[in-house]
Amino acid sequence: MKKQRKYQSAALVAAVSAITVGAVGVAASTSFTDVSSSHPYSEAIELLAVEGIISGFGDGTFKPDANVTRGQAAKMLAGTLQLDTTNVINPQFIDIPTTHQYYGAIAALENEGYIAGDEGLYKQAHPITHKQIATILSRIAESSIEETIEALAFASVTYEPAKHVTRGELAAILGTILAFSQLEDGTFDLSLLHVNDTHAHVEMFPQLVAAVNTERAENPDALLLHAGDMFSGTLYFTEFSGQADLPFLNMLDFDAVTLGNHEFDLGSSPEGHQALVDFVKASDHPYVTANVDFSKDSRFNGLFSDLISSDPENGKIYSGIVKEVNGEKIGIFGLTTEETKDIAFVGSVEFENYIDEAKKTVAAFEGMGVNKIIALTHLGFDDAAAVDNDQQLAKFVAGIDIIVGGHTHTKLEEPVIIDKDSESTIIVQANEYGKYLGTLDVTFDEDGIVLSYAGELLDVTKYPADPEALKILAPFKEKIDAFSTNKIGVKLTKALENPRVDAEGNGPSVRSNETVLGNIITDGMLRKAKEFSSTPVIMAVQNGGGIRSEIPAGDVTVGQIITVLPFGNTLALANVTGKELKDTFETSVAKYPQENGGFLHIAGGKLTFDASKPEGSRVVSLQYYDEQTKRYVDLEDTKTYTIATNAFTARGGDGYDVLANVYSEGRVKELGLSDWENLMEQFVSLKTIPTATEGRITNIAK
Repeated sequence: MKKQRKYQSAALVAAVSAITVGAVGVAASTSFTDVSSSHPYSEAIELLAVEGIISGFGDGTFKPDANVTRGQAAKMLAGTLQLDTTNVINPQFIDIPTTHQYYGAIAALENEGYIAGDEGLYKQAHPITHKQIATILSRIAESSIEETIEALAFASVTYEPAKHVTRGELAAILGTILAFSQLEDGTFDLSLLHVNDTHAHVEMFPQLVAAVNTERAENPDALLLHAGDMFSGTLYFTEFSGQADLPFLNMLDFDAVTLGNHEFDLGSSPEGHQALVDFVKASDHPYVTANVDFSKDSRFNGLFSDLISSDPENGKIYSGIVKEVNGEKIGIFGLTTEETKDIAFVGSVEFENYIDEAKKTVAAFEGMGVNKIIALTHLGFDDAAAVDNDQQLAKFVAGIDIIVGGHTHTKLEEPVIIDKDSESTIIVQANEYGKYLGTLDVTFDEDGIVLSYAGELLDVTKYPADPEALKILAPFKEKIDAFSTNKIGVKLTKALENPRVDAEGNGPSVRSNETVLGNIITDGMLRKAKEFSSTPVIMAVQNGGGIRSEIPAGDVTVGQIITVLPFGNTLALANVTGKELKDTFETSVAKYPQENGGFLHIAGGKLTFDASKPEGSRVVSLQYYDEQTKRYVDLEDTKTYTIATNAFTARGGDGYDVLANVYSEGRVKELGLSDWENLMEQFVSLKTIPTATEGRITNIAK
């Protein structure tokens, strides 16, 4: 794992304060004849001397009020940071040969990226300014210059950018870093590995297993967490209802898993949530979710406990659990988005307010003496704030140190910090489908306060597949490969083309013109959206760039449908004004006649545009089919309408800034219904397969 450390500003200030009040416990007298006990930096100077970082001059003096040179500063910095000054790469400074007394220190600092030269020179005999030392410190602590300046003030060093740093001032400044190191005595380091939204992408598990094994070889105490949505998204789930995922999930040996909204997808079957019950029972790990009440579904009797367990059993669901890592208690609780009741088949399972349940659970942990708390959530990083998301959770619930999230498939390259009062909460999320393994290292003080953290996403595709996992995958893959050739019971007399322009840029294109296949896709989206929406859905739109293949004449197979829509996209509802929808279509036709992956196919509406007009003013009319009057009517700019699209477009993909804004304001609800499955259902529902376009999109330019 990446060992980069980011120091919190509060911790940095606290460390400096420790020096100034004598908390480091050094003697009042010093080792140097010219540093009396009354000198403002005497304790810091003596601390560095005791640690062997400074030795002074041959005459027994330290000269605390003299300017420190860049070479002296490098030696003191490298000593304080305990850098290896022997095994270094030559930075090739013209004025610093390998025989120079400060060569090792200067090279070590340059290798770490803390210092740089000037036109090939280091200028070791030159004095160093307050601004220069603050810049170096900010690089070391990965803090802002402002935070560094704040810390210097506590060390009784008055920041004056152009002023030269004295030897005494540098001793006080370096004491900051050294004192922080000493304050870490008695601290606790916790490492996490995490994934989310694997969505039955079983083919990714062999490489994910390899990535986890590699990380555990380095850090066997790391906790492995899954933030939900193991169900739905591929043929593996369609065929095996989660049972293909289980061998790999058990092989990975998760410490805790939360439930996502898709875990409730099978609830509409005559067996209700029996598939989920069987899945949980067969798991070699516990599940956590504090805001889901299973008590009214008898299938979960004996399987669910609305309590925190210090001795959790595998194959059971708890509000939260306590894990012990190197003698320290770690509280882990789960949360599942309340949207689940609107976008899945929950039956008699009920969902409670996530903020209320989180507060109760955190209080329960604290009552047990647990001061390091992880929320394992399926709420979404930036999903509708009016419903639930991780950032709102961090803001409104005190005591949560880490949020490991899922649901929005957000790729957080680095952890996000939410500061509230004197507390900080770390949020991480690892994209989707097992493509990335998230890592997080956190250092806590003895009171459970986060002192530092480091995190990154590891690209799972770069790991060679685990041989044992490949053996487990083989029989499942064989069945899926055979299943993909299954006929769906529909035969085409004419190919459903997916045209693209030729090499000269001529001809119709799925990315600039209405197509029969695009119409069938959007018709299926509109039909499915109406089943799940509490408000009328007037229209469905699909980006042409997401339609990837034609379907040839003959019997249609499952594999062909997946090839048309291969990205595993899902259905979403958006509440938009007439003006916002018109602006969205302005973006759709802005590049016409050039190809545009964002070109929108449409169901339930008609678009007329004039490509001879300037971009942004091409839409002539946009109408939707009014079910009451049985005719097409114009949209009203100020009226709000519900439309269906895929999650990618709903979030603003392909440059749809208007929709991105709608999404950020919480006006999008992701239904999570697979696009290729919607298309397959639409084909099966049709008595006659269309063979011609219908004039849904018309360019009137001459």
